[in-house]
Amino acid sequence: MKTNFLTLLMVWLPFFSSLADEGMWMPGNLNKATRHTLKEMGLELSPKELYHPKKASLKDAVVSFGGFCSGVVVSPDGLVLTNHHCGFSSVQQHSTVEHDYLQDGFVARSREEELPCPDLYVRFLVEQKDVTKRVLSALKPDMDEASRSYAADSVMRIIGAEVSGRDSTLTGVVDAYYAGSEYWLSVYRDYNDVRLVFAPPSSVGKFGWDNDNWMWPRHTGDFCVFRIYADRANRPADYAPDNVPYHPAYVAPVSLDGYREGDFCMTLGYPGETERYLSSFGIEERMNNTNQARIDIRGVKQNIWKQAMDKNDTIRINYASKYDESSNYWKNSIGMNRSIRRLHVLDKKRERERDLLEWIRATPDERLESLQLLTDLELAYKNRRAADHAQAYLLETFLNGPELVQLAISILNFDFEGEHETVVRNLEALVEQYANLDLEVDKNVFTALLKECRKHVEPDFLPTVYDTISVKYGGSEQAYVDSLYAHSEITSPRGLQRFLKNDTTYQIYNDPAIVLGIDLITELFELNLQMQQASVDIERGERLLNAALRRKDTSRGYYPDANSTMRLSFGTVRSYEPFDGAHYNYRTTTQGVLEKARLHKGKRDYALQPELVRLLESKDFGRYADEKGEMSVCFISDNDITGGNSGSAMFNARGELLGLAFDGNWEAMSSDFQYDPRLQRCIGVDIRYILFIMEKYGKAGQLVDELVVKNDL
Repeated sequence: MKTNFLTLLMVWLPFFSSLADEGMWMPGNLNKATRHTLKEMGLELSPKELYHPKKASLKDAVVSFGGFCSGVVVSPDGLVLTNHHCGFSSVQQHSTVEHDYLQDGFVARSREEELPCPDLYVRFLVEQKDVTKRVLSALKPDMDEASRSYAADSVMRIIGAEVSGRDSTLTGVVDAYYAGSEYWLSVYRDYNDVRLVFAPPSSVGKFGWDNDNWMWPRHTGDFCVFRIYADRANRPADYAPDNVPYHPAYVAPVSLDGYREGDFCMTLGYPGETERYLSSFGIEERMNNTNQARIDIRGVKQNIWKQAMDKNDTIRINYASKYDESSNYWKNSIGMNRSIRRLHVLDKKRERERDLLEWIRATPDERLESLQLLTDLELAYKNRRAADHAQAYLLETFLNGPELVQLAISILNFDFEGEHETVVRNLEALVEQYANLDLEVDKNVFTALLKECRKHVEPDFLPTVYDTISVKYGGSEQAYVDSLYAHSEITSPRGLQRFLKNDTTYQIYNDPAIVLGIDLITELFELNLQMQQASVDIERGERLLNAALRRKDTSRGYYPDANSTMRLSFGTVRSYEPFDGAHYNYRTTTQGVLEKARLHKGKRDYALQPELVRLLESKDFGRYADEKGEMSVCFISDNDITGGNSGSAMFNARGELLGLAFDGNWEAMSSDFQYDPRLQRCIGVDIRYILFIMEKYGKAGQLVDELVVKNDL
């Protein structure tokens, strides 16, 4: 059969496009091929308009939000948009039963009403520099892995400290790339006075809650608004009533044009961590240990929390942020393990490793240096398998489980010799832990987790507390927990106060909760010692594997794994087919919000305030409607994202804001290890829905007026 050129082009074009979409690229280090692809896909900005170390550019509007999310500056007076789930803990801190901002939302009607968030900061990237030569010059070929790591860390700290030495408002951080083959210095400026300005009610910002988390189609208005404050010279300053709004170097313009299937979409933010070059052995360990422990232990804990939260509004408010943080990666772990199996990720990684081994055998220099690479790496993982499995369950059970244990360990690790302001801030954080603690709930959690942990950990790895339960309490976890909480003084701030005031009648190191904390720290340290050599061998093996893969495919454009530094990803607004016979559209509308509310009538997770229902049913969307009179709520693109991208700006080809990234999709939860262009999608909340909720529902038009809005007819 004769095939013409146009037919071939139509067949192969989607393939080339999907390859181009993969990757989280450093905006200041885009290679020639990536710059060309960006232009070919429609980006109208030049590389220097994306990133410039000396002049205002798009990167100056993007922030790391609190070190765990991303955000974007959208007004000349320092308004920052991020996700509702990123601002959730700040909203919770200011909420009470009388002023339930989690349930009802919050609007500051004036600058004076904006609420300080003491533990929050935003971080701007000033510039990035390649410092690979300087770091590698300190590393000698004959160094073992521990010496190599120590030498690299020392140089990295020195380079970072030099930045602050030159300018106290700057922070220098050196990060390793490609498993330690390259090193880059990021220079940041942090602003610590950040205030809550607007939060939608949970019926908008958390619509669907756990049921819809990581799922598409989605109808969640996942956004929150904060404002950055500075001193009168526009420089960073701790909170003070006379601080003034920060004036940014660059303000991200907002587009009301929307998008269509196939439109260019670019995400700029601070993705946390990917491991795209990790070995199959490492992925298998993650599945069976870290992920499975999280699934088993957090599932039990969260069930107890949820039951208590549903019965008591005070507990609901106090535990809301903790529950949200815990459940997010509990469900992520479930989806990740499922997706790894469904998409045969391990099989694909093993095939890649077989190909690498064949190349090593066929290449004389490589055969001499790397023939045992994969064998040694597999053995190292095998040598720590049992101990790592136990450690994963013990960490989830004790250090991420009962809050009494967390308090004990926080007290044991407290640095009383630090700077006065730091000591005060850390003490306030401890007191806040007490404010959000319900002892009966915590006792129920501890009892249940002790039982659950025993099911999954080999007896030889169980901590000595289980011997105490068996010998002293007849095997009853409940009796042990009741006694522990009855006899510990640190179940309330009173014990902490007695310790801080040097009360001679109270020896904190005899407190049973503190004793338990010391025992756990000691036993976990000993467990680490058992794994130390294997862990060193794994670190070395993964580094050498990464380097070998890059040597094998020199023509391929390898992007570095995400590591919480600023990254750019790009692709198109794009629907997908999650399974045979199903098609998911690239956007959702307000009609879907109403449909879900009716379908799940009586369920708190989908409940809407009557005034919100009336507003959506009226379809009075004004300038936020599309050409059909509808209003989009969420949309998807095939941009490459991961955790930490929450709150990232999603831009069109002109660098105008389309929305905020807030989630990935269930079918591609294995994306931290392997990108699948057919299935992986970035879920974003539409900027028009954000502005509609602010203006029409929240009656906060004065905030919308601060924005730089494009294409406003």
